[in-house]
Amino acid sequence: MAGTAKRQLHLGAILEGVGADHQTWLDPDLPGDASIDISWYIEQARAAEAAKFDLVFLVDSPYITSDTAPHFLNRLEPLTLLSAVAATTSHIGLVGTLTTSYWEPYNVARQFGSLDQISRGRAGWNVVTTGLEGAARNYGREEHFDHKLRYGRAREFVDVVRGLWDSYEDDAFPRDRKSGIFLDKSKQHRLDHQGEHFSVAGPLALSRSAQGQPVIFQAGDSNEGRNLGAAIAEGAFASAQDFETGRAYYADVKARAAALGRNPDQIKVLPGLVPIIAETDDEAHAIAEAAQDALDIKKLLLQIGRAFNYHDFSQYDLDAPFPDLSGVTLNSYKGQAERIIRIARQDRLTLREAAYRFGQWRSDFVGSPETIANEIQRWFDGRAADGFLLRVTRPADFRLFREKVVPILQQRGLFRTDYEGTTLRSHLGLPVPENRYARELPAIAAE
Repeated sequence: MAGTAKRQLHLGAILEGVGADHQTWLDPDLPGDASIDISWYIEQARAAEAAKFDLVFLVDSPYITSDTAPHFLNRLEPLTLLSAVAATTSHIGLVGTLTTSYWEPYNVARQFGSLDQISRGRAGWNVVTTGLEGAARNYGREEHFDHKLRYGRAREFVDVVRGLWDSYEDDAFPRDRKSGIFLDKSKQHRLDHQGEHFSVAGPLALSRSAQGQPVIFQAGDSNEGRNLGAAIAEGAFASAQDFETGRAYYADVKARAAALGRNPDQIKVLPGLVPIIAETDDEAHAIAEAAQDALDIKKLLLQIGRAFNYHDFSQYDLDAPFPDLSGVTLNSYKGQAERIIRIARQDRLTLREAAYRFGQWRSDFVGSPETIANEIQRWFDGRAADGFLLRVTRPADFRLFREKVVPILQQRGLFRTDYEGTTLRSHLGLPVPENRYARELPAIAAE
């Protein structure tokens, strides 16, 4: 039963090819075409699987500009890519991002259901609503959906997809050659959904997988985003960059889930992790300082601009107070944008200071392998995280984490030394969801 076993640390790997910043692609050990090289993805997924990671994860978005970070400019579509990775791995979970704003539930149910079957129960869907307004024009719309509408649509979208995934009860296909019965028709179910945003009849032409349904992940820091996560997520990707922020997010999302009648232990909170690892703490801090000195302020401004729908921050005085953005739309990455504005005002930051703080991933995880493991354990024991998503780009950094940090976590009994199951749900300690019709029909008959 979930919640009764000892907590287990979870680790995922975000495969970012040539990098979601403007610096990583310069690493001479990283192939310049990593983001479109299936061999690179397979190699990283196999390495993560050998280290017993829970999952690999792919980010995605349907809009770019010429100023977009290198990985986003030229990358493979997640579900196609993960299907190829599925055929070359056996245990590791495969999580891809797909927006609810510009797709249809039936297609998404079929695509992720297919990945779940191909991988024998290792699929996960990262539900996003799309932050960038420019995506609208790639899908025949003049304007992006309003922020609140996006989240209402997403909630109904996920409900429909989950309903379609239950189209067949688990024993719907007897495949009895003697009687000539392939399908037990009483165990095929139409959805017949009529809602505010969608009308979907069903059934889906696909049975459930070994884990019942793909695992639902979600990342959202606005009030609407947190409410959606509390309602639907089994994994929550948190953007917390320090311990106190992480602990506050962890407590808030789990409290919201409990208020909805959910078991909060069945939402795994997974912040991003960008460690700087060296043999000693002094060496690691020297690397961090050198990386800080090498940052390009113009590129940092591009990074924070993305949260504001690529707003042009180069027009402002770098050393003046962070600009008044009251006339700028927050209909993109609303939670992130509001956080930047709030902290910039609170700490009286100049634009330059804000760019250095928010235009890069700041990390508490700098030091020797022992120091990194200590910090991971502090977050885990302090209920700031149930695990972490490690950003994978530079080969040396990933190798150091696998070979130096993971063994320490294993020695402490925090992280597995081998897989206990073959599905993503088994790795995360999540129950297989019961088919709704198998659950509901006996109750109806009894009444």
